Amino acid sequence: MGNYYLAIDIGASSGRHILGHLENGKLMLEEIHRFVNGMTEKDGELCWDLTGLFQEIKLGMRKCKEAGKVPVSVGIDTWGVDFVLLDKEDHIIGNTVAYRDSRTTGMDDKVYSVIPEDKLYTWTGIQKQIFNTIYQLMAVKEQHPDYLDKAENLLMIPDYFHFLLSGVKRCEYTNATTTQLVNPITKDWDKELIDMLGYPRKIFTQIDCPATVLGNLTKEIREEVGFDCSVVLPATHDTGSAVIAVPSNQSNPLYISSGTWSLMGTERYDANCSALSKSLNLTNEGGYDYRFRYLKNIMGLWMIQSVKKEIGQGYSYGEICEMASKKEIPSIVNCNDNRFLAPASMTQEVRKACAESNQPVPEGMAEVAAVIYNSLAKCYKSTVEELEEITKLTFDSIHVVGGGANAEYLNELTARFTGRKVLAGPTEATATGNILVQMITGQELKDLAAARECVRNSFEIKEYV
Repeated sequence: MGNYYLAIDIGASSGRHILGHLENGKLMLEEIHRFVNGMTEKDGELCWDLTGLFQEIKLGMRKCKEAGKVPVSVGIDTWGVDFVLLDKEDHIIGNTVAYRDSRTTGMDDKVYSVIPEDKLYTWTGIQKQIFNTIYQLMAVKEQHPDYLDKAENLLMIPDYFHFLLSGVKRCEYTNATTTQLVNPITKDWDKELIDMLGYPRKIFTQIDCPATVLGNLTKEIREEVGFDCSVVLPATHDTGSAVIAVPSNQSNPLYISSGTWSLMGTERYDANCSALSKSLNLTNEGGYDYRFRYLKNIMGLWMIQSVKKEIGQGYSYGEICEMASKKEIPSIVNCNDNRFLAPASMTQEVRKACAESNQPVPEGMAEVAAVIYNSLAKCYKSTVEELEEITKLTFDSIHVVGGGANAEYLNELTARFTGRKVLAGPTEATATGNILVQMITGQELKDLAAARECVRNSFEIKEYV
């Protein structure tokens, strides 16, 4: 049996510990632990329970020891944009506010009073999302200026967990780019922009790339989990890890990382910070080996997850997908409308959007789901066309990775709407990409090309035409 590598993949609704090892050249995955995540209200703000999440991180690591499968390294990935501020004693300052909280309302105008929106895109290449760290920090500056006075370090969520494991403070590159405060040319914090906005320069920790070894577990953590191992930075942004697992041998693959969000794009070696790129709302997020994930953020399966929670708790996602496929309702909504970011009721918001646009209003869960799936596929179609227009590339296939690779009806619609072949899989793309970087670090895989070849040889890839 080869070495085990542990990916701890934490999403907005759940997290999991996945062990990976190579067996006859194929990547074998085993889920060791799964736990629930979510936002809760505290002091009028939507927050993450980082203390509870870290307890789950350690619990899953102990389960590896109990199973007799001790990893040689561990790496953590999460969503982007959210962060903690640490004081001199490394205590978190204030609440760990989640990106769906409303505190950033109006903060874009505050930022643009310092640097115009067009110029900001030219500097960073990052699309405007009202929850980007740049706007969250402006909310802190406006609402809790004393927090920034006390702060010694800013760490993104996975960076904070890596610090708790290793005692080393670093910001990983792919996640750092989601702050909208990293220069796409220097690949480092844009100190001039940070100074202009009045954020304290000292809090921005050194940026390291995926495959950096932070060190070993601290003595305290070793005693708690029962073993020692290396702490290795994967692409800590979950999409960054998922894209590593895209099973393509092309230099510019077209992909959809399909989960709570749908991230649709391709890989580039240079950022496109043009006015046209901005007008198309495309973004240049950091990727492995300084590639750029040139993509569009699309609302994604968050809409289906919300509807399931509201009126479909008795059904699996597969059943919802199957039921939706039998409905023929023509209504389409704009998935990227901010009204779907955190509505009181997703079901009612979809119905209201249809009514306001004089389209048939969906009745029941299956019709609501059908509207969402068709709307996502239509959005994918327009995004393919935009990417082809601006990159001057032609894409004949789309790789769908992540949980959405199991959504057969959506994959069928995507192939139909876009006129491209859809290649679906692997589903555990984020954990897979996390593990692949650890294997490259451990010299079991040579490079990214070898890692992607390993994915092609290890997992079933389903084709839709």
